[in-house]
Amino acid sequence: MNSRSSQLFATAQQRVPGGVNSPVRAFRNVGSKPFFVARAEDAKIWDVDGNEYIDYVGSWGPAILGHAPKVVVDAVREAATRGLSFGIPNPPEVEMAELICNWMPSIEKVRMVNSGTEATMSCIRLARGFTRRDKIIKFDGCYHGHVDALLVKAGSGALTHGRPDSAGVPQAFVDLTVSLPFNDVDLVRKAFRENKNEIAAVILEPIPANAGLYFPQKDFLFILRDECTKYGALLIFDEVITGFRVARGGAQQIYRVKPDLTALGKVIGGGLPVGAFGGRAEIMDKLSPDGPVYQAGTLSGNPLAMAAGLAQLRELERIDGWKVLEELGEQFEEIVRAAIAKAKVDLTFHRIGSMFCLFFAGSPIVDLATAQRSNLKMFTTFFHACLKRGIYFAPSQFETGLISTQHTPKDIERTGVIICEVMETMTTT
Repeated sequence: MNSRSSQLFATAQQRVPGGVNSPVRAFRNVGSKPFFVARAEDAKIWDVDGNEYIDYVGSWGPAILGHAPKVVVDAVREAATRGLSFGIPNPPEVEMAELICNWMPSIEKVRMVNSGTEATMSCIRLARGFTRRDKIIKFDGCYHGHVDALLVKAGSGALTHGRPDSAGVPQAFVDLTVSLPFNDVDLVRKAFRENKNEIAAVILEPIPANAGLYFPQKDFLFILRDECTKYGALLIFDEVITGFRVARGGAQQIYRVKPDLTALGKVIGGGLPVGAFGGRAEIMDKLSPDGPVYQAGTLSGNPLAMAAGLAQLRELERIDGWKVLEELGEQFEEIVRAAIAKAKVDLTFHRIGSMFCLFFAGSPIVDLATAQRSNLKMFTTFFHACLKRGIYFAPSQFETGLISTQHTPKDIERTGVIICEVMETMTTT
């Protein structure tokens, strides 16, 4: 008998390209079809067939307080009674701007948009307008949304489906984008020397989380900061995932590096569509209506998204959410490393705070090339075995797992038991 999810997917394929509204949801990288979610609460989701899962995807990042947290739902409900959209300034926009600037010292002014892609796209345009240069340096495996100039050796869905580049991107755009291996400072220095007075900006995820999860090596971010300053380029941190998740002030707080511009999203919308970008006032003042760099959006600063985001961020601060997430992350790491110690396959586990990735490959993993050594067939086996037992990890080796404040120690313990069970089964077959 066909499941309700299968029926829905069959219908969706007739009307929606690939049956999904974002490629990684198609589950093609794990050789199956997606399930459809009926509802979600706390750290769990239920599909339309009644199956329950402990969720480690969290809507790909926004659900840091878990699904449907009361404080956020109440804030959205109250805001909705006053109107869904105004297309004119509203007080929560100002409150959100004040909060972001107070929590991230590198941001002196900020503008709200509707997605992380919009935020990175706007950062690139602003950097080019400010510097009057055209070329951009990015890093292999770092995903910055579906922006033409940045879909060059990208991560996330583009990487998952074996097409790191995209059709429809003009060669002229590609020619303006220099993509380098992450953590390779020598090539960064060489790129600046060979493109003197041409580099507008360097953009990166300070903690890459779209080709699995790996980390900047010692001094890498400091050297990027120095090179950008030396050559008059802007340093852009894409903190759409890490912003307000790894720390109150994002990855830039952890590594103590101040970028010129920062892109934000995910957590700041509480589950509603949102994005933001901000930075030094002298740069942000180049935006219209004050400056020559045009950027606009009908739904930017939407009152529901602002209400949801403000409620979520204030609750995170009230409960010291980052301490809670670190404690849960430590418990999760201890359990996973115990399972790895018993396994007879090459595995590498990375974690920072509530973000994690289990690579089916040996260490070290420091960039896209080393992440791509992963055994994708083995990951697929692991994914389906966990899903069958009620644990939902991202349907791709090249995505990051996420823990919320609503994951309980009991949830983590159960997940650990299942991981050990699955590993044992994989080792003996």
